[in-house]
Amino acid sequence: MSYIQASMAGNVWKVVVSVGDQVEQGQEVAILESMKMEIPIESEVAGTVKAILKPEGEFVNEGDHLIELD
Repeated sequence: MSYIQASMAGNVWKVVVSVGDQVEQGQEVAILESMKMEIPIESEVAGTVKAILKPEGEFVNEGDHLIELD
């Protein structure tokens, strides 16, 4: 089990994967919005999305877990 973390503080603007999706290393899985900029979040490992921990519209801090992978 591994987690995809927020690289900076901001709002979860969009989650582009769903529970059960297979993701590859380097694949974009979410987009944060901070200071009117969109920041793509990419998976550092390949795996299957087990849970979306932070839904769209929620504020996150740097290091918060966004998505859980199996």
